[in-house]
Amino acid sequence: MTFMYQSGEQIRSGDRIEYAGAPGVIEFVVTGASDDPSMNWYIEEFPSGGFMIVTAKHGSIFMSEADEDLGFVSRAGAPERA
Repeated sequence: MTFMYQSGEQIRSGDRIEYAGAPGVIEFVVTGASDDPSMNWYIEEFPSGGFMIVTAKHGSIFMSEADEDLGFVSRAGAPERA
């Protein structure tokens, strides 16, 4: 499964984001079983997969789909958009 921002970009690990007005990052995206047991827990709990966002204001939030509060800012390693 591929997860998408409402603006159409694919959600990827390391993306810089904004969530409910707070800057953050996509910590990881999980779409299926892996060699990492900690990631497999998410698939067991959320069979469709999902992604973890992290912001200083909201902490860590696991999401199974993007909502209207999640906005794409830039890819990891890319200059931030003004």
